[in-house]
Amino acid sequence: MTNKQSAPVYLNLLRIRFPVGAVTSIAHRISGVLLFIALPAFVYLLGLSLQSPAGFAEAASVLQNTGLKFASAIIAWSLFHHLLSGIRFLLIDIEQGVLIPAARLTAWLVNIAGLACTGLYLWWIL
Repeated sequence: MTNKQSAPVYLNLLRIRFPVGAVTSIAHRISGVLLFIALPAFVYLLGLSLQSPAGFAEAASVLQNTGLKFASAIIAWSLFHHLLSGIRFLLIDIEQGVLIPAARLTAWLVNIAGLACTGLYLWWIL
């Protein structure tokens, strides 16, 4: 009795074409992790801004850094995408937009709207 063992297969994730729903789902998870990681910085800046008028001025000056503006744009994308995608998933849970054409359309809408809102946010802060 011989067992035929196959060698592990190298899976190149960059060559796989994911459907738009999968991309939206993966981006939803990534945006949730980014929001969770950014939470301590948000709490620190909020606490600093609520201490005194000088603390508010210091928090405002910290946020004027160009690098932090672009970092805030990434966090803004995370917030917009996570919110819109979460609404989409809640609608799917109540069986709205479950059919494949509607699911693809809403996934595209979530991805495009998240990027559009982030573009508006960048236009507003720059």
